[in-house]
Amino acid sequence: MYKKLTLIIYYGIIYHLPHSRFISFTRAIRVWYVSRVLKFIPNGKKSFVENNVYFSNGKNLKIGSGCQINENVFIQGAHIGNNVMIAPNVSILSTSHNHENTEIPMVNQGETKPNPPVIEDNVWLGRNVIVMPGIIIGTGSIIGAGAVVTKNVAPYSIMGGVPAKFIKSRK
Repeated sequence: MYKKLTLIIYYGIIYHLPHSRFISFTRAIRVWYVSRVLKFIPNGKKSFVENNVYFSNGKNLKIGSGCQINENVFIQGAHIGNNVMIAPNVSILSTSHNHENTEIPMVNQGETKPNPPVIEDNVWLGRNVIVMPGIIIGTGSIIGAGAVVTKNVAPYSIMGGVPAKFIKSRK
């Protein structure tokens, strides 16, 4: 019951606080609430969470320290490392719809079991990136704006496109 109440307060009030470019202390309020009350991230000066960040119900969610999560981000579930930058409008998915049986409408087939993606340390997800369930994005990687990540990403890779393809290595 306590968890549901804290989520109601988050989605009813904290979620809608203005972006920090308009009122600077709202970032601190969101980080405090998400770290101290919801316990989704460790509290830290380098961490920030902007407005309209969706964390689902927090199950299958782990977020490391020093993460920067911009506005309008959708996180269905994930294991996110330390010092990860998530640009606006990113979607990180942990489930999908079942679609194997062509005799039953897809809407009636339910969802897959949660398979949270793993985003390792020091990753940068550009604006509008979509990360599919079960994907592993290696340490130090950069995913270019608008990419759809459908396959695992090796550490220190730069990826872009739909579906995301290897562009070059950072090392």
